[in-house]
Amino acid sequence: MGERFHNSVPSGRGWLALAVLSLMLVSTSPSFGQKKKAQPATTATPSDVGIDIRKVVWPQPPNIARIKYEAYFAGEKLPDFNAKPKKKSGWMDRVAGTAQNQDNGSAEAMRNHFFLGEPHGLAVDSKGKLYVADSKVAAIFIFDPETHDTQMIKNGKDASFKLIMGLAMDDNDRMFVADSGARHVLVINSQHHVEASISEGMSNPVGLALDTENRFLYVTDVDLDQILVYDADSFQLLRKIGTTGKDHTLTTPGDFAKPSGVAVDPDGNLFVADMLNARIEIFDADGNFIRAFGKRGDGPGYFAMPKGVAIDADGHIWVTDPQQNRMQVYTQEGQLLIYIGNGQGLLPGMFSGVQYVTIDKQNRVFTSEVFPGRVQEFRYVTQAEATEEFKRREAAKKDKSAGQKPAAAEAATVPEKPAAKDSAAK
Repeated sequence: MGERFHNSVPSGRGWLALAVLSLMLVSTSPSFGQKKKAQPATTATPSDVGIDIRKVVWPQPPNIARIKYEAYFAGEKLPDFNAKPKKKSGWMDRVAGTAQNQDNGSAEAMRNHFFLGEPHGLAVDSKGKLYVADSKVAAIFIFDPETHDTQMIKNGKDASFKLIMGLAMDDNDRMFVADSGARHVLVINSQHHVEASISEGMSNPVGLALDTENRFLYVTDVDLDQILVYDADSFQLLRKIGTTGKDHTLTTPGDFAKPSGVAVDPDGNLFVADMLNARIEIFDADGNFIRAFGKRGDGPGYFAMPKGVAIDADGHIWVTDPQQNRMQVYTQEGQLLIYIGNGQGLLPGMFSGVQYVTIDKQNRVFTSEVFPGRVQEFRYVTQAEATEEFKRREAAKKDKSAGQKPAAAEAATVPEKPAAKDSAAK
């Protein structure tokens, strides 16, 4: 699997200290006291609180940044509240009550505006667009991370949703949607049309993951305490992982107590967030238990309720925990490398009810939160990128030292001035 984070950045306890410093930087950033016009309540943007997002990184300089804050999404693009009315209302319109002033126009524009309510599952398609399942709005938001343009797959119009939770996307942009209220998984094609429904053996489907090589669809069921494995093409139930009927009491390796998020690595290994057992369990592609890690606690390196899990390009394991409002990054052996979040908050890199996490092929990391509804976007700096940055810095140091000769060496190369002749010898 992937190597650890580059050794130019301290590992273990050093990572934790740097993470704390990062959070101190974010939480103490000054807020500009300029008053603004009242607008609909939304999540505060970094610019609103005087934060330069280019400097929000983990760990902090002079260490090589391995995680960078990028952006956040809270709903459809807001209207331009500063736009002037296209037409000035006449006195007859005002008397008749048919005229709208600028503020009323803004209110009208907001009437059909959709904000994230309770976002959960996340997925990214081949074009780089982000899909977010919102159980409260009962819709799937589709964000363009570059432009922030938004589309939606709506309940009652494009599909029928009850309580959507998990999302997964295959290489052909076919999407799987876990609907725990309807007790099934919908299959939606790249044109956003429902083409199938999977329900065999399900009770309360929540998390989804796809093994695109072995063509497996993994579904976590929190009622059954099992992982259901389906053929991703025929949708037939192949096998089940875990023991059901024990009322979330099993702690034995390979069993679960309300499993939630799932992820698959390039080798086909399955990673499961076992919520009530406060651990991550790992299985091979045949469903055989490999190992588990995690201890119950409320500090970094511990789990209170691990919910989301994702694997980055270097094989590191990212885990979200809504009770801790923290996202932690581990090695394959379960060693904590770094964490983001230290108590509830709305600033960049802080969380309020964090739910799931996904990492796309561009190394973008997306997290969902429910208090209030938003998605944060980060950028993971890969091992190869960090190595190149390390080499660049080392080369710059050598160039700098080569261009500055020591003072003793410079003095040795300066020719001595000839001694002044005695005027009496002339």
